[in-house]
Amino acid sequence: MFVSNPRRKLGQLALVLALVELSGCSELGVLLGVRTRLDKLPVTAISASMVDKAGPSPITAMAPGGSARLVVIATTQDGKQLITAGAGKGTVLMDSFVFAASLAHITARGKVSLPSDPRLTDGKVPKIHIDTVGHPGVTADLDIGVRYDVSFVANFSGSSGANGFGGTDGFDGSSGSDAMPSPPDPTTGLPGSQGAGGTGSDGGNGSDGGNGSDGAPGGSVQVWLRLEPGTTSLLQVKVSSGAREAYYLIDVRGGSLKVTADGGAGGAGGSGGRGGRGGAGGMGSPSGFSGRDGSAGADGRAGNGGAAGTITVSIDPAAKPFEGTLSLSNRSGSGQLGTPPVLVTEPVSPLW
Repeated sequence: MFVSNPRRKLGQLALVLALVELSGCSELGVLLGVRTRLDKLPVTAISASMVDKAGPSPITAMAPGGSARLVVIATTQDGKQLITAGAGKGTVLMDSFVFAASLAHITARGKVSLPSDPRLTDGKVPKIHIDTVGHPGVTADLDIGVRYDVSFVANFSGSSGANGFGGTDGFDGSSGSDAMPSPPDPTTGLPGSQGAGGTGSDGGNGSDGGNGSDGAPGGSVQVWLRLEPGTTSLLQVKVSSGAREAYYLIDVRGGSLKVTADGGAGGAGGSGGRGGRGGAGGMGSPSGFSGRDGSAGADGRAGNGGAAGTITVSIDPAAKPFEGTLSLSNRSGSGQLGTPPVLVTEPVSPLW
């Protein structure tokens, strides 16, 4: 039951909003008046911005592989501003708009992301175009800057081993039967004596836990590093291991790249199963003995850590002053250092 207390009303409204968000039911939100569609409203203009997950402040640029949330503000004929739900904390549903993206991706719920490969956006401007449903000509365009002054990670480490399965518990023993009293003595009429109670059965043994599997070895990694042609602060980087390749563009004014070729950790051994409890002795004169508890299963053995990978870096002479932009890690899955990375200064051709 809704009450007139303002604080209670705010709490109830927050609960309704949360339920609408969790259920994903847009129609329910519109019926309850906590969500809005724009097709029947006198909208004259819209504007768009992005916010990241860290807070509500607008952002204008993202790194390759990064994502943000779109916020759209609609202005009506009487000057009222309506803001999208979700990241915008407003009431307007995202299905009030139709999105088109160039060099970016946007979902129906307004999540914007850039491809992780910088070759696709290098020197270009990703764009989002927005049309308003029911209002032809009421549109907005959003240019997305691309930034490279962030911390990138090229992970070529081995995968961790799987944990062993836990052992099964032993079955509990069954209780011994109670003794039945003997018939009354026909001569004296006295009750007969009670016999001995039965012995409870022993509990079953728990099974052993399974062994963890070994971690996978780190990759054999080759890194190429050079300045982007025509720039003095952008580094082109290619990282390769086997059939897998990754590319990065790094602004040395704040950007960095960590390359890992660590071995995967071994999986943990499974716990041994618990021994079953012995069954209770039956009642009698004397009472029966309880069964013995079963033995617990042994814990499984942890898997071995994967071997450390190797890292070789080819650095173009012009990029040598920015060698510190890279950090390298190749430890085994058990934490031991692998063969030190090899850094070679040699000409490196443009990587794209």
